[in-house]
Amino acid sequence: MKIGFIGTGKLGMPCAEAIASKGHDVRGYDVANQDSKTVLACSDIYTCVKDRDIVFIAVPTPHDPAYDGREPTAHLEPKDFNYDIVKDVMQEANKHMNPNQLLVLISTVLPGTTRREFAHLVTNTRFVYNPYLIAMGSVAWDMVNPEMVMIGTEDGSTTGDAKQLVDFYKTIMENEPRYEIGTWDECECIKVFYNTFISAKIGLVNMIQDVAEIQGNIDVDVVTNALAKSTKRIMGPQYMTAGMGDGGGCHPRDNIALRYMAQELDLGYDLFDSIMNAREMQAQNLAITLVDIANEKNMPIYIHGKAYKPGVPYTDGSYSLLVGHYCAEYDFEPTYIDPLTGDDNRPEEPCVMLLAHSASTTYKYMQEEGDDTDKLYCDIPNNSVVVDPWRKYTNDNCEVRHYGNTRNV
Repeated sequence: MKIGFIGTGKLGMPCAEAIASKGHDVRGYDVANQDSKTVLACSDIYTCVKDRDIVFIAVPTPHDPAYDGREPTAHLEPKDFNYDIVKDVMQEANKHMNPNQLLVLISTVLPGTTRREFAHLVTNTRFVYNPYLIAMGSVAWDMVNPEMVMIGTEDGSTTGDAKQLVDFYKTIMENEPRYEIGTWDECECIKVFYNTFISAKIGLVNMIQDVAEIQGNIDVDVVTNALAKSTKRIMGPQYMTAGMGDGGGCHPRDNIALRYMAQELDLGYDLFDSIMNAREMQAQNLAITLVDIANEKNMPIYIHGKAYKPGVPYTDGSYSLLVGHYCAEYDFEPTYIDPLTGDDNRPEEPCVMLLAHSASTTYKYMQEEGDDTDKLYCDIPNNSVVVDPWRKYTNDNCEVRHYGNTRNV
């Protein structure tokens, strides 16, 4: 098919290239020049959408930079996403499209936004809301191996536009995902509540980690492994390893935006505020542990991993930065080590090292069975104190603290 992709940035380009790799003719447009061997870069939206069967919009719905989760946000006034970019490109695409084409928005928005803010802008062509479940570092894989595909139409119809999109996706998917078709509003809900469920789940397992640290005689993995196997009523195994808190450009900001929604709808309660507050308190607890050790040992603090997860350069919503924020509040400014963010710092003297990144945990669902090794970004000096929130690291030349396991401690 002939496909157009408006927004070929760090998320859109891997998606466009994944579609092109399956034999489709893909054109892309972005305000920043993007090079690709398989996606033809266009200089304007008109060229990108002309004669295309389906046009995808994959532009940001940004938050105020102060709300990305790298610093505390629970005290800030709730805010919705900013939809200006979506509106601008949607109106421009609509000018040059016709009823034989299909315009598809994949950007994350709050429930009710499409019907209120976008639908009236699309007058010349057909429109579907189709948010993706993709994550930085695994965008191309996530694109063709989704747990589900969400397709929102005005009335939730499963025929017509929805069927055209299902038929298209069947040509590119490498797994056999389920297709969830509903109204625009229902699919908006599925996407943002999917993300906030993940944030809540991580917050709960990290609460068990806090309990282990305070109570003693508890290995958090014994508890979470038992819960992860309890699939009859409560659980599945993904996101059931206590460690660093939820991060990135999606989940924290989605919870912050949902705080705004709870306020606007006057629900009378705000679970999302509690989720974000728990995330921040858990980061503070971890920071206090680092600072206490640093004070006791008279050592500096290093944080292994600055980006929000390994394998990507993005610091949006970084939990490492949030932990570092609290360390700095206790007068211990940490040094970050992360080659992808340009932080090529290597400690030469013993230090307190937080092993924030664990690729074998973050990307376990993509890895071959038994591939559970992690390559460190630097050598850790002998006699350092290593705090490992994933409880995997061993080093006979250092004191290793498996955060969350207080058995025999």
